[in-house]
Amino acid sequence: MRFTFRCVDPVADAPLLHSWVTQPYASFWGMLSATETDVIDEYAKIQASGHHHALLGLDGGVPAFLMEEYLPASSPLAAVYPVLPGDAGMHLLVAPPSGDPEPGFTAAVMDAVLARLFDRPDVERIVVEPDARNTKIHALNERLGFRAEGVVALPDKDALLSFCTRDDYRAARDALPFTGDTASNSIARTENLQGAAAL
Repeated sequence: MRFTFRCVDPVADAPLLHSWVTQPYASFWGMLSATETDVIDEYAKIQASGHHHALLGLDGGVPAFLMEEYLPASSPLAAVYPVLPGDAGMHLLVAPPSGDPEPGFTAAVMDAVLARLFDRPDVERIVVEPDARNTKIHALNERLGFRAEGVVALPDKDALLSFCTRDDYRAARDALPFTGDTASNSIARTENLQGAAAL
């Protein structure tokens, strides 16, 4: 597997996360004007919540993306759709490229994140609520098996509520020319969104 994961340390990782979330491409993350202290406070709250957790994705040991997983029943989503047992929410922010963007990098990251979540036997469906204006992410989500339910009003945005079941994810991967580790490579040839926010 190309990517590995570790828990976010709110204090130690704050400078890195701050350098990502305050860049224009991360506008949908909602922290463009945040200070490092704001980042520490936000991720300390997330890590202590018991229902929301943040992880760094590493590519060869180098931080490459931020992933958040959460329980929809304990989030604002509980007010806009009937949460089912086995639902898991997900946010994703890919780091800005350090050099020339790698074609398909974000698609490979998304594939790894979904695979990690579906490796948990308690997860039957993944829920995402990206900003309704974030059309690039909508297209990527659809390619990997998400089905849009419709636009919902959340406290901080109008979001395109979308779901991906385990079967939908498997079908999306099976439709690719290759399987296993090469599946991400086949996605990579069709998408280039490195430095994208999928929130």
